[in-house]
Amino acid sequence: MESMVVMRRRRTTRTVVSLTTLAISLALTGSTAAAEAADFFRQNCMSCHTIGGGRLVGPDLKDVMQRKDREWLVKYIVDPQAMIDSGDPYVAKLVLEARGTVMPKVPGINRERAEALLMLIAAESKLEKSHFMGVQISMEPFTDQDVQAGRAYFIGLRRFKKGAPSCYSCHAVKGIGTLGGGRLGPDLTRIFERLEGRKNLAAWLSGPATSTMQPIFRQESLEPEEVRALVAFFEATARGGQEAGMRGPLGFLLLGLGGAIAGLVLMDAVWKNRFRAVRRCLVARSKIGHLVQGEQEP
Repeated sequence: MESMVVMRRRRTTRTVVSLTTLAISLALTGSTAAAEAADFFRQNCMSCHTIGGGRLVGPDLKDVMQRKDREWLVKYIVDPQAMIDSGDPYVAKLVLEARGTVMPKVPGINRERAEALLMLIAAESKLEKSHFMGVQISMEPFTDQDVQAGRAYFIGLRRFKKGAPSCYSCHAVKGIGTLGGGRLGPDLTRIFERLEGRKNLAAWLSGPATSTMQPIFRQESLEPEEVRALVAFFEATARGGQEAGMRGPLGFLLLGLGGAIAGLVLMDAVWKNRFRAVRRCLVARSKIGHLVQGEQEP
């Protein structure tokens, strides 16, 4: 009888341990999925959407499931163009409100990930202040100090806190240096106008969605004060007029030609001096030979 009681206790203990392990496993799985959804949203959605921070290119997604049902949202997230082609009137309204901008199909998106994103949006919508409100920038005029700080970040005189590379290494801006900046990315002189103001530009800088910038800024995202300084700088450059154009390549060409000419002059001087040194040595030996020969003659 006593052994049966002990066995029952052991079974109960095993059951409790198993259930606890399962609960922890599910919690960890859910936490991982939530973290992946948050990372995906930050890298692919924040440049056009906020959760509680107001409209950008696309609508604010706070309480989006109160506007459309879950199934409709999943279909739209997975393949926006298919929904447009279907003639859905609500999609047509979204495109009109976005001034003709069509939401692209995000690389790596599928039904499972879309549902995870909707769960994230629902959870964030319940918070008083979502983590995805975006950088809130005042409409007050920027100071000269703000603009200079942004310029320093752009050209690399001031380092980003998380170690992101300077903008200057890939992008050009009119009036910055002899070479104008890098040419891997587009000219950013008029980026403030192209993205239609502070809010959209700040959102883009907070979560760049291009395939080139995503891997770099996934772990090295910019701090709010860094974003604000760059927005101030780009707002100032937009007032300056035309883009950098060919100034960078022309400056590079002229610098290359100047370097080549300087190299040729240097080589000429080196070889000329070397020739003279050899000649002096030969002349000296010749004179010594003549003197020796003269002494030997009777």
